[in-house]
Amino acid sequence: MRILIAEDEKDLNRILTSRLREEHYSVDSCLNGQEVLDYLACAEYDALILDIMMPVMDGLTVLKTIRRRRINTPVLLLTAKDSIEDRVAGLDAGANDYLVKPFAFEELLARIRVLLRRPSATPTNCLQIANLKVLLDTHQVYRGDTEIKLSGKEFSLLRYMIQNEGIVLSRAKLEQHIWNYDFTGGSNVIDVYIRYLRRKIDDGYEPKLIHTVRGAGYVLRKPL
Repeated sequence: MRILIAEDEKDLNRILTSRLREEHYSVDSCLNGQEVLDYLACAEYDALILDIMMPVMDGLTVLKTIRRRRINTPVLLLTAKDSIEDRVAGLDAGANDYLVKPFAFEELLARIRVLLRRPSATPTNCLQIANLKVLLDTHQVYRGDTEIKLSGKEFSLLRYMIQNEGIVLSRAKLEQHIWNYDFTGGSNVIDVYIRYLRRKIDDGYEPKLIHTVRGAGYVLRKPL
């Protein structure tokens, strides 16, 4: 899943970016409000962590602008302000959630997991299709009773696919949501990682869950 962080405190920005990458998220970061709009114009993100007090353009102005442009990326606001008025202003501007500094990183992770749930999804940290289970908080994956060890990118790819169960995802869309702007891999990287996933979660198990849709991409679903 791809996350954009907008935070003008350089040390906090660097720490959040590093810690989230350790959690196997693909992360881009910027330091002012105008850069947020520039990034959103060039890529699709699964979540935006947005500081309110930023140079060039403040977070609330950024938020109002992207909602006016019908960009529906889930937004978590970060702020040092804790008044009811500030919270109401942020939520009225289109924020999905609100986190007051200082905060525990574990709480940030929990709130991100909530943001990344599909709107119709049942609130849970365990996603399941057939006998495949993916635990979002511990990054554990099971096929039946067997635990399957995945690399960080393999887990990110599987997480995105199971959160979009039944939806055909193009190679371009998968690549955009799993890798950030620093990525310099080859054009067939998605095909390579799909092969890795198939070997680990499909080979030797039934039913087969990862399917190729010729000319369109890949989909995670039960056999029709």
